[in-house]
Amino acid sequence: MKIKVLLADDHTIVIEGLRAVLSAHEEIDICGEASNGVEVLDFLKNNYADVVILDINMPVMDGLKCAKKVKYQYPRVKIIVLTMYAQKSFIEEMLKIGIDGSLLKSNTGKELKDAIYRVHEGKSYYDMIHTFDDENNSISQYKLGDREVEIIKLLAQGLTSQQIADKLFISENTVKTHRRNILRKTELHNTTQLIQFALNQQII
Repeated sequence: MKIKVLLADDHTIVIEGLRAVLSAHEEIDICGEASNGVEVLDFLKNNYADVVILDINMPVMDGLKCAKKVKYQYPRVKIIVLTMYAQKSFIEEMLKIGIDGSLLKSNTGKELKDAIYRVHEGKSYYDMIHTFDDENNSISQYKLGDREVEIIKLLAQGLTSQQIADKLFISENTVKTHRRNILRKTELHNTTQLIQFALNQQII
């Protein structure tokens, strides 16, 4: 079954670019387009979408306000936000709203495709988080090792345990063990909470 994707951006050239990139993938069906948040909500009233791709800066109703309403009215719908800048305040707000993923507009079509697949599976995709300054982090109290911090950063990029294992040249089971240890040390329960923790502690 194809993943139905709604595109929302007030720039026609961006919409055309997104459509061109995503149309190359048979598993993805562009089910509609919108130029602002109000149009997104109007579309969802009468149409089905699995994933909504939202620009943050749109007229009438911006991406974050729209995302908040979509998550309240249509909690099954997954949301990926596109932005020009990796601002920490935006990421924190996105996590509070429950937005499933975020991408810099400078990313390629492959990253967007991967993000769509990942959030459709119920996972998060925040590839930009690793660009934040990680100086002056205060994690000593949690006794996180360098390898554990490295894995947190890779998880924040949306990588799976197997992808992390391949990148670090270790086994998938070792990565899973690190993940369990990280969650135990931080007293957290899932990756979304871990991302929020890492942001608060300025790890990422």
